[in-house]
Amino acid sequence: MSHVLSRHHSERHRIDAIGWLRAAVLGANDGIVSTASLLLGVAVAHAAHESIVLTGIAGMVAGAMSMATGEYISVHSQADSEKAALEQERTELATDFHGEHRELTAIYMRRGLDHQMASLVSEKLMAHDALGAHARDELGISEMTMANPLQAALVSALSFAAGASLPLAVVLLVPTGMLIPSIVISALCSLAFLGGVAAKTGGARVFNGVVRVTAWSSLAMAVTAGIGSLFGAAI
Repeated sequence: MSHVLSRHHSERHRIDAIGWLRAAVLGANDGIVSTASLLLGVAVAHAAHESIVLTGIAGMVAGAMSMATGEYISVHSQADSEKAALEQERTELATDFHGEHRELTAIYMRRGLDHQMASLVSEKLMAHDALGAHARDELGISEMTMANPLQAALVSALSFAAGASLPLAVVLLVPTGMLIPSIVISALCSLAFLGGVAAKTGGARVFNGVVRVTAWSSLAMAVTAGIGSLFGAAI
């Protein structure tokens, strides 16, 4: 029995880690695509090497801060909604405890339990932690899924910066004459790898994930390069 409980405990932690891994991979993808596209557009416009480097650094910092701000606001709004829902549920438990018991019983019956068993389970869980039972099974809120705005903002900013640092490193290390193909190739290879990781962690087909991310990223870089080329020709 202890072996089974230990196994379930470790599985819970792996599921939680996978969620954060996928979020980090998506942030890194955004960093690579945004920064590589930005650098490519400026490079195609025949900007000086120093200007390209400055553009990459500015894009990395601005993108990381934008990701952090957007994620913080979004997740904080989710946290506020969860808090309001829990307060409403706490009030309903205080004013209509039996009605809430019937509601939880109905939920368990829809999941396959007969009325007697569902009522008994509801009674036991509500005696132990009524708000926790309703938060988990009625509202879909648990400790694993509750929003953490600061954590989400930090992960988004760091993962974006990590992704953006890859094309920026190419600009710093590669000669100007080889800059454009080097940005494209390095970005697509990095995105293919991360797309495969994201698909693998999510249980999807790796090939489909790789093709999807590289195709859309190629389109993004092509559009940016086209705009940069137009501006470069006009200068």
